[in-house]
Amino acid sequence: MANPVSVIIVGAGGRGWGYATYAEHCPEQMKVVGVAEPRAFHRARVVKTHQIAREMTFRNWQALARQPKLADAVLICTQDAMHEKAMLAFARLGYHILLEKPMAPTAKACRRIVEAAREAGTVFAVCHVMRYTTYTQILKRMLDEGAVGDIVNVQHYEPVGFWHQAHSFVRGNWRNEKESSFMLLAKSCHDIDWLSYIVGQPCKLVSSFGTLRHFRRSEQPAGAADRCMDCQFADSCVYSAKKFYFDKLEKKELGWPLDVADPEMTAPTLERALREGPYGRCVYACDNDVVDHQVVNLEYAGGATASFTMTAFNPGGGRKTRIGGTKGYIETNDSSLIRHYDYFTKEWKEIDTDAADAGILGGHGGGDGGIMAAFLHAVATGDRSAVLSGPDATIESHLTVFAAEQARRKNRVVELAKFKG
Repeated sequence: MANPVSVIIVGAGGRGWGYATYAEHCPEQMKVVGVAEPRAFHRARVVKTHQIAREMTFRNWQALARQPKLADAVLICTQDAMHEKAMLAFARLGYHILLEKPMAPTAKACRRIVEAAREAGTVFAVCHVMRYTTYTQILKRMLDEGAVGDIVNVQHYEPVGFWHQAHSFVRGNWRNEKESSFMLLAKSCHDIDWLSYIVGQPCKLVSSFGTLRHFRRSEQPAGAADRCMDCQFADSCVYSAKKFYFDKLEKKELGWPLDVADPEMTAPTLERALREGPYGRCVYACDNDVVDHQVVNLEYAGGATASFTMTAFNPGGGRKTRIGGTKGYIETNDSSLIRHYDYFTKEWKEIDTDAADAGILGGHGGGDGGIMAAFLHAVATGDRSAVLSGPDATIESHLTVFAAEQARRKNRVVELAKFKG
């Protein structure tokens, strides 16, 4: 690239801050020239790290949108419900846009975003980062080259983790549908999109089941307090915020998720955050309503089927996938190791894709760095071939997610053709 792509971070929380870090690793590709963020601490660390001028520092996205175009691109990493209005505003101004997933909490809003992206004609990508991992690209190439013959069935398992559920979906920003979105959209639109990409066919039929089974008031032990710092079970409870976050601090495991609960990450500020803020609440006394386990069954054009399971009740870790075809079988663990069995030779072959997490360049198995590289290349050169999550692909998988949630709520099979109208 002759000059780095100039970028403004819109929403400097965990995801926005992480994507901004790409500029430190690859300054020849990207330069952060502005930030729009209402929280002083989060705004200040971007300003300091990237030496942003005062006139390029904004307290919210609306203040930025009132200005003429000030950079090549915006990275929209606000809360889900804010995506639509921000995206429409920046599309009208002619910015290239990288939008954090999900696009928006409703199907109508997603359609409006895609329409705006098409009308603007600028580069638009959604952060379905799982498409961009080395692991996914190797797996996709194997499938396209016939490693299993025709795909017949896929089983895909997402172990959210008991601690991650408690942090993000019971105490955290994605706990409540009215404030964010339903669980399948907030957490697992990644996976439904990934399945669509791997299978290579549009979904025709979908059904789904799931509930909020455990993290509710009826499960709270007798005598437990509504805040962990005041609770007699604080040192013995599996979900103790006191134990979880202070263990992170003592072990110097700084960064996510500790920095979400307490951005300053010191003992006094963490104690105050847990006494006063949302991350110190008892998991049985929060205002959460999203499910903690869900299964989705899908049938694709051509007859292939897939089953997806998302559940909180495990240690967490990498996703696991099983793919059965007419000529072979593939199983994967931790989104890195691929094991292939050939029906003809009756031999197993292992491929280690080395998807170790190493910050922004390795986050999500390298997907975070992968999507940044693809987006920046498209902006700099006009070549969009590496952008795998543009408007058309994204609206297809998002609508499948909305259809699956409708199937869960109404306890019926949903036909995608009718759902799309």
